[in-house]
Amino acid sequence: MHQRILSDVEGHILSGDWPPGHRIPFEHELTEQYGCSRMTVNKALTELVKKGLIERRRKSGSYVTFPHVQSAVMEIHDVKLEVQSRGLEYDYRLDERHVRKAGADDSGRIDLPSSARLLEITCRHLASGRPFCLEERLINLSAVPEAEAESFEAVAPGSWLLGKVPWSTAEHRIRAVAASRQAAQALGVAVGSPCLVIERRTWSGGAPVTSVRLTYPGDRHELVAEFAPSAIG
Repeated sequence: MHQRILSDVEGHILSGDWPPGHRIPFEHELTEQYGCSRMTVNKALTELVKKGLIERRRKSGSYVTFPHVQSAVMEIHDVKLEVQSRGLEYDYRLDERHVRKAGADDSGRIDLPSSARLLEITCRHLASGRPFCLEERLINLSAVPEAEAESFEAVAPGSWLLGKVPWSTAEHRIRAVAASRQAAQALGVAVGSPCLVIERRTWSGGAPVTSVRLTYPGDRHELVAEFAPSAIG
């Protein structure tokens, strides 16, 4: 009987009938529905937790989990497509946008003189209403002057740049960090929670274009790289 319950619940989840965040029936409801013991229901739900399909919340019930998202390490990907590829509804929020001159604190992120003008943007990407990624970006306005006229209210800067500016070189840095107060508030996690940070810089024809810091909740994201042996001799 527990296999039948397992198969039925799994079918509802994988078919999309029960989307991420959906509360599945309580144990006593499943007990009545299948005419079995609570132990049998508990066994089926425990297996679903092990498969990563549901999560149990104390005094609240069991809920369909959000998919664990993979990113390719060596690609410049669009966060919107990353979310939509998992069958989740994408949304975007612009938090801050302002033009300023480059300062000493920016030297580690983007290689520009102090007289250079930057567009600084902070925004959030959401998946089915849940915080997915915090984006903190600097754009070199001498390389992308048209960015100054773009409000970025309706389109994320990463998507906009991929469609507007060809890039020739990119650099990725990947770190595990504890969520700062700002990141924790933006991502809806506790301060100090594990997060995955991808820092990326891109150039076009030798000129710096943009530097971005993408912060993901650590329990919802992983990186994948494909590679082959290098030629010998």
